[in-house]
Amino acid sequence: MEARARRAAALAAAFLISITPLGADTVPFWGAKDSEPIGTDPKNLKPGQFIWDADAAPKGPLVVVVSLPEQRARVYRNGVSIGVSTVSTGRPGHVTPTGVFTILNKDKDHRSKTYDNAPMPYSERLTWDGVALHAGGLPGYPESHGCVHLPTRFAQLLFSATDVGMTVVIANDKVAPVDVTHPAFLAPVSATGTEDEQARLSADETMRWEPEKSSAGPVTVVVSAADRRIIVFRNGIEIGRARITITDPQTPIGNSAFVLQTRSDTQPAPDSPAGMRWSGIALPGATVGGGVGISPKAAARVTVPPAFVTDVFAILTPGATLYLTDSPVLPETTGPTLNVLNSDPPPAAR
Repeated sequence: MEARARRAAALAAAFLISITPLGADTVPFWGAKDSEPIGTDPKNLKPGQFIWDADAAPKGPLVVVVSLPEQRARVYRNGVSIGVSTVSTGRPGHVTPTGVFTILNKDKDHRSKTYDNAPMPYSERLTWDGVALHAGGLPGYPESHGCVHLPTRFAQLLFSATDVGMTVVIANDKVAPVDVTHPAFLAPVSATGTEDEQARLSADETMRWEPEKSSAGPVTVVVSAADRRIIVFRNGIEIGRARITITDPQTPIGNSAFVLQTRSDTQPAPDSPAGMRWSGIALPGATVGGGVGISPKAAARVTVPPAFVTDVFAILTPGATLYLTDSPVLPETTGPTLNVLNSDPPPAAR
């Protein structure tokens, strides 16, 4: 009996050892292990599949655009698509916010403090209240708690390519203007997260410019037709805003995103100061793509204070992103507010 008890104890111990890797520390591998063939139509990707073609644009600034209606994430480098993946975003009650975000921090081995220590590998945080890009389940429909789930291998590749401060656009629109490259309203002319940085302009204040609040990092410019505002962020921190005027305000300007290019094979834009060229990023359902230009007529509808334009133009570098939207971005505006660069850190614990 004693020998039998010892053998039973040994078998139990062996069983416990064998299941240890399946315990709380196990991190699942979600989705395909390899990219689908280059040239595969993104519409034909099955849940968990992705395409990665880094050689299409080996160098240059990155932008990620997530389409909620399409359940796809697209990665652009220098305006060229280098990757597209199936995703799973937030479900009812835990929606994924739309807007313009920057990557606030990165954590390869992140675990959720909210959801029972659940693994969120290759996490790239977009908001301080928990929304992030990370590897996760991909059932083929929105089923996350608000995050953007990616196939594990795609999340690894993206994690390796991105930097903190990079722009991520999450869109819920299926339309964008076709005639949308160099924004004439940003042509040069001759002439961490506090309430102060998001304060309204006073009645007699046309613009505010405070570049010292963030001295370095990626620049994002947001133009809101609803609010008649242009707001500038550097490394996710607001450094300036100004009132704008829009001709024919009843006509939408659409929802469009652009990145300032550095491609060596890109010809200087003849109608652009210093030959700068903005490349259109295709938002969901849009025909805007790399190399598509903003028509002078469309750009001329937006007027920005000349002094503010001078300040903005002075800090533009390759990788800067421009986002035009008909949605409101100010909290006091009536209607659903668009999230714009959620860089405010959470309040200190008490």
